[in-house]
Amino acid sequence: MEITTKARYLRISPRKAQLAADLVRGRQANEALAQLKVANKKSARLISKLLKSALANAKHNYDIAADNLFIKEIWVGKGATFHRWAPKAHGRATPIRKETSHVTVILKEIHDSGPRTARRVETAAPLRLADLIKGGAGKTSQDKTKEPGETEIKGENLEKAAKQEGSSKSGFVKKVFNRKSG
Repeated sequence: MEITTKARYLRISPRKAQLAADLVRGRQANEALAQLKVANKKSARLISKLLKSALANAKHNYDIAADNLFIKEIWVGKGATFHRWAPKAHGRATPIRKETSHVTVILKEIHDSGPRTARRVETAAPLRLADLIKGGAGKTSQDKTKEPGETEIKGENLEKAAKQEGSSKSGFVKKVFNRKSG
């Protein structure tokens, strides 16, 4: 089983990030984290965060322990370059290039524990705008029962109903457009 994790647009140049990536390539995951912890580089901290995220994904999604994983591949790619300008003497300006990096880590199991499938997380049904207007924010359309005299609001009438319920006689639009000018 392989777990792939990516960090994109890290604010460090690829050449500097490559130094920390070379430290941990091929190592066991826990050993790599220990190595990155003592490395005195900004890129070590960023790659450490990425590795911790990959280990958390492996634990949560596939129930794989951290001590059963090693770094199969890690590579650093070039991201977007931000262009800035620095003022110089005699009214001149010189360009400054702020480079970003994309880092990818692939973790693999040391001892294969058989095929696994990712867990599926159940999500609640999305809220509908009509439910929010009627005040039933906690109810879904399946759970809600119609009360006598209540009609369902559709499309164009939705905007009218929202104006009727939330508006006063003076109204926001009237206040904005009827201001006195100088």
